[in-house]
Amino acid sequence: MDLDQIRTFDRIAQDLSFTKAAAKLNVTQATVSMRMRALEDLLGVPLFHRGRNIALTDQGMTFLPYARRILQAAQEAKEALRRVERGRVSIGSLRSLVSPLVTESLLRFQQKYPSVDVVIHEGRQSQIAAMLRERDIELGILCWPNLDPLITDLVPLLVLRERVPMVTTPQIAAELGLEPKIEDVLRRVPRLISINWWQVYPDAALALFRRAPVSVELPTGPARRIAIRGEGVGFFVYSAVADDIAAGRLTEITPIDVDPVHRDIAMVVRNAAVLDREMLRDFATEIAEECRKNGTILETTLLPPTAANAA
Repeated sequence: MDLDQIRTFDRIAQDLSFTKAAAKLNVTQATVSMRMRALEDLLGVPLFHRGRNIALTDQGMTFLPYARRILQAAQEAKEALRRVERGRVSIGSLRSLVSPLVTESLLRFQQKYPSVDVVIHEGRQSQIAAMLRERDIELGILCWPNLDPLITDLVPLLVLRERVPMVTTPQIAAELGLEPKIEDVLRRVPRLISINWWQVYPDAALALFRRAPVSVELPTGPARRIAIRGEGVGFFVYSAVADDIAAGRLTEITPIDVDPVHRDIAMVVRNAAVLDREMLRDFATEIAEECRKNGTILETTLLPPTAANAA
């Protein structure tokens, strides 16, 4: 079985004509017939009813979706090889960090490497760890330290500490005053928003959830909208709400009886040798620049001196 046979079978199935298939494939009708006989002999079943009208047999109808999957897979493989020739960088990031860390980095990177393909995956911690484990991505941005027992050999290029402030609307913040207690906050906004920012919840957040009259666990987008409407209060990583704070839609509050909360994340690789690829090293350097704007860098290793100095 070869791709020419599969491609010819698919063409005949579309046109229900050996003659039309031959014309569109730019081969003779004899070649089309020969390919179909060879494919049917290999499969051991007839694929077409032949006669005045051509029709797929039951076996042909069953085989058709598999044939098209083969053609699609071959095309995807061909495109993947073309991308390798041009150059390709693959990165996986926590969803909450794609916009603040990757977007601007990508634009600057592609100014320098306009023909290089870039693939950005997003997901939860376990999904990014699995992509690194399966080597679907070369570089990952995830919570640190990584607690996934199936991948223990990650090399951190940079460790970033993000603030995770509690936020609500400016109006509610004004009502609460400068030094509210958490009971005052929960009395005014009883719905506590829970977002899965961490691998393990900080003690301060867990204690708060136990005290809240009701909590809801939501993705970032709906959680922000509820907070902006004044219908909920919660801890948000600063990068997720920075624009809302700047625009006056949300404001930070600091209950005097709740310890500050933060989250550590890292930019990691499976093997430091991947940084021998100049393009990947440059992309990591661009991301490091965005990290500097979005938190406190605790550690920088293996990146070019300019990135480390900027941090």
